[in-house]
Amino acid sequence: MCAAMLVAAPASADPTTDFIDSLGTAGIGTADPAQAADLGQSVCPMLSQPGQDLADTAARVADTGGMSLGPGTMFTGLAIAAFCPGAMASLANGESPIPLGLLGGLGGF
Repeated sequence: MCAAMLVAAPASADPTTDFIDSLGTAGIGTADPAQAADLGQSVCPMLSQPGQDLADTAARVADTGGMSLGPGTMFTGLAIAAFCPGAMASLANGESPIPLGLLGGLGGF
């Protein structure tokens, strides 16, 4: 399910607006869309740090955003879909740029 969520990127030309819209659609409310966008845009750089993986990044996002791990993991996946075009290209080519199996153990995905 989450792999499909990552592949189903919105079609608009503005990834920030698409990201904020996708959070609302997923039921992840945000009091401050600008802060949510900033946190979402920080996901790709977090993932690219040595030793980081999806679980660590989702935990950092959840902590920073003041949410539990389930919504933090979904937020992270939506941010990857919106702001990490390299990851999305890899998925489209059948490659996994991140260990998607980790999503099964986080938040019931």
